[in-house]
Amino acid sequence: MWNGKLKAVTFSYDDGVEQDRRLVEIFGRYGMKATFNLNSGLMSKNSTFMQKDILVRRINKTDIKDLYDGHEIAVHCLTHANLLEFDEDTIYNEIKSDKDALEDLFDIKIEGMAYPFGTYNETVKKIARECGIRYARTVKETGGFSISDDLLELKASASHNREDIFDMIDRFVRMRPSEPSMLYIWGHSYEFDRDRTWDRIEEICRRLAFRDDIFYGTNREVLLTD
Repeated sequence: MWNGKLKAVTFSYDDGVEQDRRLVEIFGRYGMKATFNLNSGLMSKNSTFMQKDILVRRINKTDIKDLYDGHEIAVHCLTHANLLEFDEDTIYNEIKSDKDALEDLFDIKIEGMAYPFGTYNETVKKIARECGIRYARTVKETGGFSISDDLLELKASASHNREDIFDMIDRFVRMRPSEPSMLYIWGHSYEFDRDRTWDRIEEICRRLAFRDDIFYGTNREVLLTD
């Protein structure tokens, strides 16, 4: 399915924060590819929030364009709004304005999205589809390697913080599937500073890296094969 391979690995990280710089460097060393879900209305170093004792800063628009070279950019809504709290016009604006701004900034076509806070319903899905979104990640997890039937309710395999993540990786590496199987890991790069776990993502990548039977791709490359 993926260049003749039946196993694929992909990552998804949200919010466009300063810790992405270190994460991108790690991914590069291990040959991993990821999708970064960005809020174009919050691309300022003055856009900050606290995670435990960590002040998290978003990356300034002037500094962001080349950072994600080789990876995918996707929608995370204009202002990281909880879409269930708003009317349809506002939902449309949050999705479409973010998509348009990111496409203009990065000079690309965007078809992917991650729901802010993981919130969605049928109305949100309908509007996302109208905006040209073909897949949208939730915060739900499969705990396995199947691909969601409905790509607008996309479930990842696991967060990088999942307790059994290394057991999952070892099972995935050993398996010889008869049908396409995907290991999809998601999270926020600030969590590695917050939880002091940069060694965790290093080990995740090390266990997965440079295997002949695995396709390493962005969300779009793994999910949209047309």
